[in-house]
Amino acid sequence: MIRLTYATRRSALALAQCRAFVETLKTQSEDLELHELLVVTTGDRVQDRPLSDIGGKGLFVKEIEEALLAKRADFAVHSIKDVPGVLPEGLTLACVPSREDPRDVLVAPKYRTLAALPSRARVGTSSLRRKLSLLAMRRDLEVLPIRGNVDTRLRKLDAGEFDAIVLASAGLRRLGLDGRATEVFSVDLSLPAIGQGALGIETREADVGTRAVLASMHHPATAVCIAAERGVLIALDGDCKTPIAAYAERSDERMRLRAFVSAPDGSRARRDELSIPWPTSEQEAASAGASLGRRLL
Repeated sequence: MIRLTYATRRSALALAQCRAFVETLKTQSEDLELHELLVVTTGDRVQDRPLSDIGGKGLFVKEIEEALLAKRADFAVHSIKDVPGVLPEGLTLACVPSREDPRDVLVAPKYRTLAALPSRARVGTSSLRRKLSLLAMRRDLEVLPIRGNVDTRLRKLDAGEFDAIVLASAGLRRLGLDGRATEVFSVDLSLPAIGQGALGIETREADVGTRAVLASMHHPATAVCIAAERGVLIALDGDCKTPIAAYAERSDERMRLRAFVSAPDGSRARRDELSIPWPTSEQEAASAGASLGRRLL
């Protein structure tokens, strides 16, 4: 019997996506016994300020990574968009499962679409990237910070604090709340956050046994796309203070990678993209992403 402990945040979304991954992982081995370790991260504790104000990298993963390094957990399930580009020494992303829908969605029960929102409508988002995308589409909106997990944000919307909020489609789907979305933004209008919709399963680099267990859940095509996007992140040294986006997708035997970065106030916005033959490895994809990122510096 292989006994492993996995670490996750306590939020409803973190638990839903983590437990769904674990249940699928269990089907890959009859000799697997899994235990859950709940961890409260800095990003979870500080709810009264925008993410960009509390700064730093790894707001939602630092304490979880400490549990891995201390061997209190064997692997961790993250939303990969929360994971900094450079991992602590001794840790690795051992598995990237198949990606969920990467797009952003509008939740606007009364008005339904962005175009139908009245001038000065109050739209909530915790993301500088989403704020800039919204203002690029509708300069007349009042885009305001909103913190809390998905359920909390929906309650604030339903209580009338906002006319609309913007969330990740993947998060709503994983919570079984995809029916709340009233408009899905194309990636052309709202380029997704790096890794949005994907999970990253982190473990100790030297833990060969755990890495072997996780290998069955790895999705190579998703991993290649995520490596390219994270290559952009690493080159730009981006964090939650930086409005940054990158999205890689496969078309036939080619990869299209698009990226965006600007100053925190939206000035000096730069966009670029590349199209290359489909990478033969994650390392090749990461190098391509880094090349695009350097062009945006």
